[in-house]
Amino acid sequence: MTSKEYRHLFFDLDHTLWDFERNSRETLRDLFTELKLESFGIASFGLFMERYEYHNKYCWMQYRNGKMDKEEVRVNRFIYALADFQIERKDLVYTLSDLYVQRSPDKLNLIEGAAEVLETLSPAYRLHIITNGFEEVQYRKLKNTGLLGYFDKIITSERAGALKPSPAIFEFALKRASAGRSESVYIGDNLEADMLGARNAGLDQVYFNPEARPHEEKLTFEIRSLSELLPIFT
Repeated sequence: MTSKEYRHLFFDLDHTLWDFERNSRETLRDLFTELKLESFGIASFGLFMERYEYHNKYCWMQYRNGKMDKEEVRVNRFIYALADFQIERKDLVYTLSDLYVQRSPDKLNLIEGAAEVLETLSPAYRLHIITNGFEEVQYRKLKNTGLLGYFDKIITSERAGALKPSPAIFEFALKRASAGRSESVYIGDNLEADMLGARNAGLDQVYFNPEARPHEEKLTFEIRSLSELLPIFT
C-alpha cells in the first residue's frame, strides 16, 4: 500500500489491458486461412506470424520516431512481411491491411485480471487511458470489451498531436483530466514509451513487466500481474 494520495490512474491500453498479442494472432490466423496464404508459398502460419511481428514492431518504432504515419504503418508491415516470402501483391497487401484493422478491435481477449482490477479501482480513482494507438481503433477495443465505461478521459496520440514517450502527450493528458502530477500515476508495459516517458513528464510510474525483463531503471513501482495493483492502490 502506498502512502501517497493518488487521485488519477492513467493506463496504457495495448499489452497492458487489451491482450494485443493474443488478439492480433487470432485475427491474423483467421486471415491466413481465409485468404489462403499458403497458396502464395507461405509454408505455415507460424512463419508468417513471425515475420509480421518483426516488421510490425519495426514500423511502430518508426511511427513513434515520426518516420512513418499511421497509414504507412498499416500497409508497410504487410508489404515487408510478404516480401520476406517473395510476394509482391499490392491487392493482397491492402486486403490484409484493411481486414486486419476492421477485425482486430473486435477481439475480446484482455490481460488477466484487467476487468476485475478496473472494477475494484474505479470507485476510488478517476481512471484514464493514454495510448499511441489509432483513435478509432482504440475506442472500438474499449467499447467491445466493455471497458469504456471505466474511463473518464481517453487520450490518443492522434488527439494529443504527440506520441509517447514525448512529455507532450502526458502534459496533454494531465490538462484534459484536470489532474496534477503529484496526484497521478501511469501504468504501462513499455519501458521506454510508457515508463521513461511518464518519468520524464514528472509522473510516478507502475511498470507492468509480466516477463520480468531485466532493466536498470529506477521506477516508482513494478508489477508482474495486474492484481498487484490492488495492494498498491487499495
